[in-house]
Amino acid sequence: MKAEKLAEIIGADFYTGVPDSQLKALCNYLMNTYGIDKEHHVIAANEGNCVALAAGYHLATGKVPVVYMQNSGEGNIINPVASLLSDRVYAIPMIFIIGWRGEPGVHDEPQHIYQGEVTIKLLDDMDIESFVIGKETTTEKVAEKMEEFRDILARGKNVAFVIRKGALTYDEDVIYENNYQMSREEIIRRLVKVTGEDPIVSTTGKASRELFEVRAEGGQSHEYDFLTVGSMGHTSSIALGIAFQKPNTKIWCLDGDGSMLMHMGAMALAGTNAPKNLVHVVINNGAHETVGGMPTVAENINLVDMAKACGYPNAVCVKSFAELDRELKTAKEREELSFIEVKCAIGSRADLGRPTTSAKENKQNFMKFLRRI
Repeated sequence: MKAEKLAEIIGADFYTGVPDSQLKALCNYLMNTYGIDKEHHVIAANEGNCVALAAGYHLATGKVPVVYMQNSGEGNIINPVASLLSDRVYAIPMIFIIGWRGEPGVHDEPQHIYQGEVTIKLLDDMDIESFVIGKETTTEKVAEKMEEFRDILARGKNVAFVIRKGALTYDEDVIYENNYQMSREEIIRRLVKVTGEDPIVSTTGKASRELFEVRAEGGQSHEYDFLTVGSMGHTSSIALGIAFQKPNTKIWCLDGDGSMLMHMGAMALAGTNAPKNLVHVVINNGAHETVGGMPTVAENINLVDMAKACGYPNAVCVKSFAELDRELKTAKEREELSFIEVKCAIGSRADLGRPTTSAKENKQNFMKFLRRI
């Protein structure tokens, strides 16, 4: 089904969401149609943020908004759906478009498997009626279902279109790029050179995949790294928890701008506690690159000032490899909490692989390593 046809059938004029690779066709359609436009299309920090923003749109206009997300974001919407949107509270109608990663019977990455199994159940539990769109679903059937949904929305309830892999298409391309030169993989290669045998906690997506390949390329052990799969936005909190328990070991958090923004309160917690052994590295390309490249707001805010405001005693931004090498070495030697923002180009190798060990194997090897230090 064409993404633009789905939008036509829904008939909404306000979309907000967190990008998803399964919804790339819709995301590209929205970018080509609206770009980032506060009146029609906003990419938010997390899915709960989207729901609240969309609720504000409804309160101001009386119209029904659309929130799009990967199904992993369902956890982030449970509270605002149950305590804000519910027809037992404010009765705010909303249409959700949800990419179904980990659908039973469809091969996917480990972090999506259980989430895929409970996707429809979670919607049912939240009293959100859903309709699944697959490659074979006709526009007539979607239009028919949307008419049924309008009656539900009129009662102040919520509905969802759940999108199977490959169900949406869009013929036009969108090019996502920025003006920075450093590649993320080379940034990670230089980070690994400096960290040695220090533990690294890396964020979900391509950063962890590249870290795994950099270790393999150098013949190094993977036991030093906790490759966070899923749990977007929580990487720095995992690293902080380890830093608390291993005060005499330097702990490195390899974060991304989209991840950092998703649960930004974690930085306030880290800065307030200021563990002397934690280094928080944010690779900032201003994009949700792993799921297609749509922009984040990180290019428009001062992350260094934000880190300092949260209590980080040391915070810098680097834009060259010479600066990066210098600041990594300084942070390793420093006995204070450090924050390093690294401006990064958008893009990765087309042949980038995936970890060859399971998530459980990664956890077990990492825990054995932590027990030895």
